[in-house]
This record gives sequence, structure tokens and C-alpha cells, in this order.
Amino acid sequence: MKLRKVTAASAAVFALALTATACGGDDSGDNGSSSSGGGGKIKIGIKYDQPGLGLKTPQGYEGFDVDVVTYVAKELGYEPDQIEWVETKSAERENALSRGDVKLIAATYSITDERKQKVDFAGPYLLAHQDLLVKADSDISEATDLNDKKLCSVTGSTSAQNVKNDFAPKAQLSNRGGYSECLSALQNGQVDALTTDDSILAGYAAQDQYKGKFKLAGLKLSNENYGIGVKKGDTETVDKVNKALEKMVSDGSWDKAVEENFGPANYKNERAPKIGQLVQ
Repeated sequence: MKLRKVTAASAAVFALALTATACGGDDSGDNGSSSSGGGGKIKIGIKYDQPGLGLKTPQGYEGFDVDVVTYVAKELGYEPDQIEWVETKSAERENALSRGDVKLIAATYSITDERKQKVDFAGPYLLAHQDLLVKADSDISEATDLNDKKLCSVTGSTSAQNVKNDFAPKAQLSNRGGYSECLSALQNGQVDALTTDDSILAGYAAQDQYKGKFKLAGLKLSNENYGIGVKKGDTETVDKVNKALEKMVSDGSWDKAVEENFGPANYKNERAPKIGQLVQ
């Protein structure tokens, strides 16, 4: 076999190519995040339309989910300016992770057995409950008080139907396209209460235009364990995120985030849940 002679020039080119591959190669993966932070980016899925949890504003992104996952990202080696936020609606969360569109999802993502078949979860980082939001002067304090009253929920949600089935069979259900529409209807007296997770209700009620106008009934109609979604099989990332969440609780950052995002609505949150332990 005849060997081709390698000249000094071609050897130099080859060496440069190797150097470029080692220093500037793309090790970010499909979701645009490197394994150890540094100069890379990390794509994180959040909600864009939930005040108090995940909200896109002209100034940036804010909310409890945003604060939690920003803390987590920093522990993974990413500064806030290295985070690329991706709107991740409820119906697209599993697909976004499986496709590698995002590395993490923090978007009021309740951990369920069905979802655990498709994705892995770190956490939980918040225990929420289905609750009622009513006017500040309302005498509604129990779900059974909703008999013959108008109950608003978002189209496609099962929350209102659950109340009707389990607590107030005579409740009159009124669906709207979004929570903001339900709030307007509640404020105008068109409905008597709004139902969904207490964390979501508290986030809306904490907005400046609604402060002091609404209150949470303080019911616990269900348990919702919010977790951070990770691609199925990525146990290394799950372990790192769990360690970050434990640190966030221990150093007081978790309590601070709760107060800043939900405090104005007088949200009586549960204590930080134990990592890896779900409340059924």
C-alpha cells in the first residue's frame, strides 16, 4: 500500500483543525445547554402568562417558578444572562423535553404518575392545592357554599367540574378563555368565585390592580406537587437540580421567593416540601 506523504503545511492545517474542535466545538446538545455552564447557554421552559409564577413583561421574566429555576441554573453553573427562556404551554411540556427543546421546565408542572412515564422530575419545590378565589368581602368559605352560586374556571380545566362533582352539585359553572377573564367577571359580580391551584390564584390576586380586592378561601381541595421537568433518563441532571433545591430551602432563598411573589395575596403557603417526597 502506498502511503501519502504529509507535508509540513498540511500537518499544520490538521493541527489547527484539532485545536478548533477542542476549543470551539459544539458540546451544547440539542437543547443549547452545555453540561457544565461556563460560556454556554441553557434553555428553560416556563409559562409566560401566569402572574406570580411565570410572566413575561417588558422588563423581562418574573415569578416564583422563574426565581426557583434561576437559582437552580446558577447552581448548575449558569448566570441569569446565560438562560434562554422558552414559553412552554401545558400541552407541550412533555414534547419540549423529549425533543430537547429545553433542558428544564418549571411551569406549574404537577408531578403525576402519568407524566412520570414520559419525563423525569426533580423536586417537588412547591405544594399547591386547588382553592377558591373570592371577593375580599365574600362570605364563601367552603366549597359547599358554592351551591346555587356561579363558579368560574378556564375552558379545558377540570377544576370547576371537580368542585361540582365532589362538593357543590348545584354550582353553576361558567367557563372563560383565561384567568384574567375570570378575574374580571369576579370583580364585576358576574361570577361568585374562581377556582384553580392556590398558587396561581395568589399570583393573579397579587397584581397591583387587584391588591385588596380578592382573597383565597384557604381550602385544600387537592394536592399539587410542582416539580422541575427533565428529559426522561437524565438522572444526573435530576440529582443536580435536587441538590440545588435543597440548598435554596436551607439558605432562605425559597422563603424569600414565596414572600416576594405571593405575599400581597395573603397566600398561606405550605412549608417547602421534602425533595423526593410527594404529598398524595
